[in-house]
Amino acid sequence: MSAEKSRRERKELTHLDEKGRSRMVDISSKRVTVRTAVARAVIEMERDTLDLILNSGIEKGDVLGTARIAGIMAAKKTGELIPMCHPISITAVEMDFQVDRKTSTITALATTRTRDRTGVEMEALTAASVAALTIYDMCKAVDRSMTINSVQLVKKSGGRSGTYTRE
Repeated sequence: MSAEKSRRERKELTHLDEKGRSRMVDISSKRVTVRTAVARAVIEMERDTLDLILNSGIEKGDVLGTARIAGIMAAKKTGELIPMCHPISITAVEMDFQVDRKTSTITALATTRTRDRTGVEMEALTAASVAALTIYDMCKAVDRSMTINSVQLVKKSGGRSGTYTRE
């Protein structure tokens, strides 16, 4: 049994070596597979702010279009932002936004794909987070009370651990 498999079975952190020091996990023996991840971040705002976004009333420009580009760019930079995250070749990033007028929220949904030795969960989480942060940045002049929450992995597939879906 490999040390990595043994760690997973005991639910130990893989980014620590046997002396407890931070390390980047060695993925060289992992198989290359197609891997997909979906993550979300929810941003709550005042109803008037949501109306301004949807009616192109924010002075800085197209909020959701800019947030889409920011999310895609963030996914591509994840390996540079998260210290132990492997830089990987991302094959696709999709950003979508779900607007809920009743709760005055926008959910940023990021889907990332790769054909690599490690997953794309961090890339999806980073994309969703940065998209929500971009919405905040573009709208803070009219609503500083916006709240970003529920940043979470929704689903992942591929790799040794298989498929995970949030309930």
